[in-house]
Amino acid sequence: MSDSVFTFTGARVVDPASGRDQAANVVVDGDRIASVGRASRGLAIPAEGLVLAPGLVDLHVHLREPGGEDAETVESGTTAAAAGGYTAVCPMANTQPVADHAGVIEQVLRLAREAAMCDVFPVGAVTRGLAGEELAELGAMAAVGVRCFSDDGHPVQSARVMRRALAYARTWDAIVCNHAEERTLTGGAQMHEGAQSDLLGLTGWPREAEESMVARDLILARGLGARLHVPHVSTAETVALIRAAKADRIRVTAEATPHHFTLTDDEVSTYDPVYKVNPPLRLKTDVEAVREGLADGTIDAIATDHAPHPPEEKEREWAAAPCGMLGLETALAVTITELVRPGVLTLSEAVAALSTKPARSRDMVGHGGPIAAGTPANLVLFDPEQRWTVTARSSHSRSRNTPFAGRQLWGRVRHTLLRGRFTVRDGEPLRPAHEDGMGDGA
Repeated sequence: MSDSVFTFTGARVVDPASGRDQAANVVVDGDRIASVGRASRGLAIPAEGLVLAPGLVDLHVHLREPGGEDAETVESGTTAAAAGGYTAVCPMANTQPVADHAGVIEQVLRLAREAAMCDVFPVGAVTRGLAGEELAELGAMAAVGVRCFSDDGHPVQSARVMRRALAYARTWDAIVCNHAEERTLTGGAQMHEGAQSDLLGLTGWPREAEESMVARDLILARGLGARLHVPHVSTAETVALIRAAKADRIRVTAEATPHHFTLTDDEVSTYDPVYKVNPPLRLKTDVEAVREGLADGTIDAIATDHAPHPPEEKEREWAAAPCGMLGLETALAVTITELVRPGVLTLSEAVAALSTKPARSRDMVGHGGPIAAGTPANLVLFDPEQRWTVTARSSHSRSRNTPFAGRQLWGRVRHTLLRGRFTVRDGEPLRPAHEDGMGDGA
């Protein structure tokens, strides 16, 4: 259908990049949007009652390939992404082998060209082998298009190494994203440190471990004028630190996950390892602070930290189970259910956090809008009023570790388009439609 002309008729077009939020017909001609307004050409696809928005962009996913194909592959992970309304994802570097040089980045891009259902923008490692000691081949990875570097899950403990990484990345105006965990405070930690950890007899992960690392990195970024990204914000004080840093014009962006603005450490009382995640689920006051951070723009993006694990690894006793949750197929619906319907965010603000602002924060051309004549047709259409129940077995991921199984959510994706091609139509993913590996957008 990539060469055809068709029109989504009567959709509610929500486009934060242009400020549009109104009903319109959207004509798609080939890989581009031809017009937005009253005109209609080609096949008419009724879209009354649906929201048409720029395709979603996830800054933080784990596709596991190469090396972790029992949990996820580029194909299965991006199929889950498309099903969730995403047209671009940024897979992290903790693959096997580690994406710490251009060769692995090129391998991921090749896999994306062959089978991905959305654009793939790989994140390169900060240090060799994620060991935190010697800088990885940042220049070579930047030369093949990498815009962000992270040892995600392995915090750069050394301030000297982190400062060198920020300074080096500044050469290309690239971003460094550091997992915010001071590990001298979290050795053996199993969950958030507090009343629940005492009650359950589990070693606590203190909030200061996150906050002290964020404070250090903000100071380093300020001194260098470098770009810093703070992943998976989970505490109220971290939100406050980022808010103050932005007021001080430090070049920082931040993300929050659906589970950190929805779930609390009360979930751990079941000892179900599906709720084991790093950073851990926090208190209700932290959840409220993260929501406020999204509402006032302190936190730029909603990112899933989609972390698949096969059942034989995840479904073990709490202490032995790895951290991580699925998120790609539920993020939009959790955002609508937990933030839009209660009035924390408007729908336009939610779309901005899921699409426009994450695309802008990674300098992605062609994603995040605007929805206008001549721009790439990277789009999602969803029904914000459709209610559905999450079931792990229906996931398009190879793994099943969703914390939202059994929950009723509002908002379901109907269609996802990547440069005018349907990757999801009528709620069902289609065959791989990607051609470029790392999207050129323009």
